[in-house]
Amino acid sequence: MSSFADEVEYKLDAVQATQLAAGDIDKAFRPACIDLVSAGLGGKVLGFSDEWFAEASNLLTPTAPISQPGKMVYTGAWYDGWETRRHNPEEFDWVVVRLGVASGIVTGVEVDTAFFNGNNAPAISVEGCFSDNDDEVVSWKGGRGKWETVLNIRECGPSQRHGWKLDVPTTKQYTHVRLNMYPDGGIARFRLYGHAVPVFPEDKEAILDLAAAQNGGIAISCSDQHFGSKDNLLLPGRGKDMGDGWETKRSRGKGHVDWTIVKLGAPGYIQEFLVDTAHFRGNFPQKVAVQGLSWQGEGQPEADSEGWLEAVPPSKTGPDQEHKFASAVADVPLTHVKLIMIPDGGVKRFRAFGKRAA
Repeated sequence: MSSFADEVEYKLDAVQATQLAAGDIDKAFRPACIDLVSAGLGGKVLGFSDEWFAEASNLLTPTAPISQPGKMVYTGAWYDGWETRRHNPEEFDWVVVRLGVASGIVTGVEVDTAFFNGNNAPAISVEGCFSDNDDEVVSWKGGRGKWETVLNIRECGPSQRHGWKLDVPTTKQYTHVRLNMYPDGGIARFRLYGHAVPVFPEDKEAILDLAAAQNGGIAISCSDQHFGSKDNLLLPGRGKDMGDGWETKRSRGKGHVDWTIVKLGAPGYIQEFLVDTAHFRGNFPQKVAVQGLSWQGEGQPEADSEGWLEAVPPSKTGPDQEHKFASAVADVPLTHVKLIMIPDGGVKRFRAFGKRAA
């Protein structure tokens, strides 16, 4: 534990975590985890100690922070992040966030102080709780409440990404987290990496989108995501513009296809797929196809693994619309599905509607 933590009276449990180099953060978390507090997923700031210079809600913005040197607003210089007043009389500033999923297990934390230099947060910690009462959680403010340590105090430097991977993921699931900033300053982005723990209905015949991130679906790999992340495919809603979908670079060779593999939140009998090209008006794929797999092997399947079945044959798509396709393998319990774009382009959302196999 750092010497900084020794001076803080509000004590936290020691948590074993490995600090990651900035260039290793995405490699450590993105293949198998989601950002549980992303605004795109539905994460929401419920309360904060202060946001005089820059709003706390910026912490959850899915895109990378930006800088506009010289831009001034009423409170001072404009920053794309959360920034509090100087001279905090308390030990730390805080922000309470409700996860964008019913609950989640945490595997790691990222705090990005991009463009905060001279006013960055010197240190942070993260706490979590499980509650169905937002008002009660916010009422604890900066006090002990029922918070449990997710990550104890870690020092931060100016204008850089900081990542910590928990040596052991949390054994408990959380609905809310509190990011503490010692003693004040600025943070551009806050990411909480982990796995959704969905609340499925008791009725096993209920039809669900088993690919949805909120139901535990994860886009585990793809051929390309040059213009837009594969993770966007599984977010709720239809998004706000072309920037929050999956989009690949232009292909030039014959026979090219792009693909994304999705691990379903639970094995299921998929009856219908939905491919949404919302906002993709001149760059939607000419056709799409879907394959399904009942994976029993070690690790995760590859695009060329044996056993992929044709669920939807190559089918024509159009701009800015939802396309529904019946599954040709509705009687097969699938663990993974693969969305294929022919030859390339952009898709906003991908849904796999069916009932759980177990």
